Amino acid sequence: MCQAQSLRLCCAFFLPERAQAFSLLETTRIYNGKTMPNLVLSSRAIQAINKSIDLFHHHGFHTVGVNRIIQECEMPKATFYNYFHSKERLIDICLTVQKERLKQKVISIAEHIHYPSAIDKLKAFYFLHTNLEGLYYLLFKAIFETKLGYPKAYQTAVRYRTWLINEIYSQLIKLKADASFHDAKLFLYIIEGTIIQLLDSNMADERERVLDCFLVGLVCGE
Repeated sequence: MCQAQSLRLCCAFFLPERAQAFSLLETTRIYNGKTMPNLVLSSRAIQAINKSIDLFHHHGFHTVGVNRIIQECEMPKATFYNYFHSKERLIDICLTVQKERLKQKVISIAEHIHYPSAIDKLKAFYFLHTNLEGLYYLLFKAIFETKLGYPKAYQTAVRYRTWLINEIYSQLIKLKADASFHDAKLFLYIIEGTIIQLLDSNMADERERVLDCFLVGLVCGE
């Protein structure tokens, strides 16, 4: 079964972009309602994270094992486990990094004068998230690939989806005052349905048409 077919079946049940000029990654995590100390990683660990993101993005979370990661990163296994402790924790860190990078992009679009209207911002959200080589694809894959094997990492991806729905909703109500939260969820489903279509090499790229149909339908109340 090809990747596109696998994701399409899953969907029936479930309606590095910019170089970082820093040597430490600090991420505040919350477990069981308690804020944990910031996670501080060396520049070498960050390089391993970026390589792992690329590997997971193109080959999947289950296919890529620790041995391949340490081989491609030229990192001793003991060093890997000293940094990350487990593959699940590495995956969670990778998704957290990707989530924060995406949030920065979305916030930049929402606040940037280059996108003067709500429609412009929504279109930018859409194309940012439907790029198969973009930041969202890893989080999208995580929804389907990590729920059972890596539940903490799965929750990281779910939290980003929830955050994104709220950002979409904040733009939809500017476009149409009576837009609902359901409309925002539908917008996200359209994004993810588009990704599945793009994974099928036999399907044409109809992102412009799909997005225009949704926006026209929303404004016209259809």
